[in-house]
Amino acid sequence: MPTTAKISCNILADLLVKHNITNVVLSPGSRNAPLIIAVARNKELTPTVIVDERCAAFSALGMCASSYGEHPVALICTSGSALLNYAPAIAEAYYRNLPLIVISADRPIEWIDQDDSQTIRQHDALSNYVKKSYDIPADIESENMQWYVNRSINDAILTATSGRRGPVHINIQLDEPLNQITESHISKQRFIEMPIISRCINQDFIKSVIHPSISTKKILVIVGFQNCEPENWVTSSINEKNPFEDFISKNDNIAVLTETLSNIKSQYNISNIDRVLSSMSDIDKKALSPDIVITFGGALVSRFIKQYLREIKPTEHWHIGLTDTTIDCFKSLTMRIEMHPNEFFDQLNNFSEINNSQEINNNSYRTNWLEIASNAENTHEKYLNDCPWSDLKAFSIILPLLKGDLHLSNGTPIRYQQLFNLNKNIKSTYCNRGVSGIDGCTSTSIGHSLISKEPTILITGDLSAQYDIGGLGIKNIPPSYKMIVMCNGGGNIFRFISSTSNLPEVDEYFATKSNLPLEEISKGYGFKFFKATSEHELIEIMPKFMSESECPSIMAIYTPEIESSRILKEYFKNQLNNTHHGREKMD
Repeated sequence: MPTTAKISCNILADLLVKHNITNVVLSPGSRNAPLIIAVARNKELTPTVIVDERCAAFSALGMCASSYGEHPVALICTSGSALLNYAPAIAEAYYRNLPLIVISADRPIEWIDQDDSQTIRQHDALSNYVKKSYDIPADIESENMQWYVNRSINDAILTATSGRRGPVHINIQLDEPLNQITESHISKQRFIEMPIISRCINQDFIKSVIHPSISTKKILVIVGFQNCEPENWVTSSINEKNPFEDFISKNDNIAVLTETLSNIKSQYNISNIDRVLSSMSDIDKKALSPDIVITFGGALVSRFIKQYLREIKPTEHWHIGLTDTTIDCFKSLTMRIEMHPNEFFDQLNNFSEINNSQEINNNSYRTNWLEIASNAENTHEKYLNDCPWSDLKAFSIILPLLKGDLHLSNGTPIRYQQLFNLNKNIKSTYCNRGVSGIDGCTSTSIGHSLISKEPTILITGDLSAQYDIGGLGIKNIPPSYKMIVMCNGGGNIFRFISSTSNLPEVDEYFATKSNLPLEEISKGYGFKFFKATSEHELIEIMPKFMSESECPSIMAIYTPEIESSRILKEYFKNQLNNTHHGREKMD
């Protein structure tokens, strides 16, 4: 098929296909016209057109996250400020280990800083948030230069998808004319493969260091967010053991605390860290102080666990993962294990002395944690039974009724989810916790919905929804996409957190009530609109909202802002006072 005459663009399109990168998110422009033509006329690529580059980048992030980072997604934009609009999503991808292939069109280098229109210094513009940057010159007519372009693009994709995955940036200089079409296509491109090589732990090290520690000490495992390969980490059934669960099942001296975003579903882990830790007295925390903390996954949402571990200062802290840097969040790191957690636990499972140890299974450490978690759950349920209409009450009604993939915006939605048990009908849970911004939560979830086979549900706040309202204009949003907006008077988290909640400026300068006409917006973008202003209305409307199948839908839930923040503060006080008091009675 006739295609662009720009050789670099055709090399790029061919190599995307060779590396099994099929999803490409395009934003219209003139300088990137040759790139768009090369992609649009390659029948093995699936382009998605999104005009707003910020929405486009976050949508690509959501697409990539839906495959747990297994399938990279390419992004193509024009020159100038377009690339800078990618920055928030690229930073998120970098800290989420998601391999986005960022491709920007640029003017030839001789025209930069020459007062020519729509030019900025694009090469290295994202250097702090990509694994590597590449600059492809305009003139690549020679065989040597075409070899260079082939090598560079192969290297870019291999860099994005190997080791600690992450985004890369390919800046392609394109000179005039931009609209030339050629009948002949360049030959199929050389494809460079990079097989995955498993890392191994030295057996003597396992025997002399790891085995004695695991056999005799109290160990607390904490798991943050991660891109979970479904066959390995997202344990869809407690009867299907993965290497981590298999290892934990043999060691009663190991307690496991997992955040919602870890997506680990197991009979051995405690999945509501904040609920449990907020119920523990200082005596409880000291009694359950671990000898060793083992962590894997990304940044933690829970301030409770970070504060707890920084205070108790565990003697040992092991961090497992492909990190490329030394992560010492609790100021107690003693061992950095640079390998995939799956490989680590699988090798421990295969070490006969750990498997056959008689010292294991004689420790009640996990049992004590699970008992506290059970007591905290009882206190939690009692409080919810009498809880008046508020954000907390609304979440207690919403969460058990959801089915599909759940996205949560930053602020209060992710924190409320941390208080509740995992709903088994939720396949996976996502949130932009790489850099924890509110700016692209809607677009990320919509991007996910465009290629996911599961229904996609977003729970967001009214401030987050307003921030990313342009995402609703993305074409072909499926009917299975559902968006729940907590209309609680702006950024309600600022009425709760200690740094702002007591300031007289909190409502005007921080919470910032939004003017968000959701019903009119829903109709304008072709969404079906639902609304609930009370517990009774929410219970009645939720089944209708979840069963809507003709078009995507938005539900606005109106809750009292001051009352909601007061109830959440009271909830944590109640967890501590009543759970601890109940244990004292039993003792």
